[in-house]
Amino acid sequence: MDLNGLQMALRVAELGSFAAVAREVEVNHSSVSRAVAALEDRLGLRLFQRTSRHLSLTAEGERYLDRVAPLLAELEAARLDARGDRARPRGHLRLTASVAYGTTRLVPLLPALRRAAPDLGVELVLSDGNLDLVADRIDLAIRLAPAPSGDVVSSRLHGTRYRVVAAPGWVDAHGAPEMPADLAEIDCLRNALPGHRDAWRFRRAGVETGVTVGGTVLISNALALVEAARAGLGPALLADWLIGPDLAAGRLVDLFPDHEATATTFETAAWILYPSRTYLPAKVRVTIDLLRASARAA
Repeated sequence: MDLNGLQMALRVAELGSFAAVAREVEVNHSSVSRAVAALEDRLGLRLFQRTSRHLSLTAEGERYLDRVAPLLAELEAARLDARGDRARPRGHLRLTASVAYGTTRLVPLLPALRRAAPDLGVELVLSDGNLDLVADRIDLAIRLAPAPSGDVVSSRLHGTRYRVVAAPGWVDAHGAPEMPADLAEIDCLRNALPGHRDAWRFRRAGVETGVTVGGTVLISNALALVEAARAGLGPALLADWLIGPDLAAGRLVDLFPDHEATATTFETAAWILYPSRTYLPAKVRVTIDLLRASARAA
């Protein structure tokens, strides 16, 4: 079996396009396409459904790659183990993310990282400002954005969907709004970030609408915004990675489950960033592997 073709196919599935993988490994778009097509020929099945505007996994492709991914990870782990101490993650890792993302998604990952790299020291730098990876000596960053910019290596970790949510108690007291436009007359909880506080956008069946929102409570931190929503102070626009457990437990309710929602753009995602592709230290590689495994399991 062609391991290179398998690795290419997995990265295409993760990044969502041949072009993104080509940029990541610095080869022509056609080289990635040919590698995946050759793999499909050998397997006798189509992994991806391709159109001029869209690329998606087929059902067969998803089943196959889900089973193959752990095997490739085991092969890589065996290779690193055979190399011994030269490949063991050592030293100090500086990892940065926003306060909310770091608290919600990275802190729970630390026990697994400690088990995978017991000799590695970790410094988690949580900041809602975008640190300079080189000037601030950052080994790895997670950024939430439509697409990262700057002279760094970037790789999509997972997509992000925003939802307008409220506590069940608030819904009982005020009633559920029937449509997003109703939010214009409701005392909403708003994020103080520029571009987030005054207007929310919605999309259903490809049709977008904008709603001007107001409210007496303005909060500059997403974690505090979640707490305010749980306390029944009003509806809030929050990311799925932040409120997933609250929705599952019934502490919050999705007011418009058939709509996509956002304050800025519908294309926001979480991106992995690191300074250089020339050499990827073992400490960065093992952290990226854990981040991807965690994103797949979420």
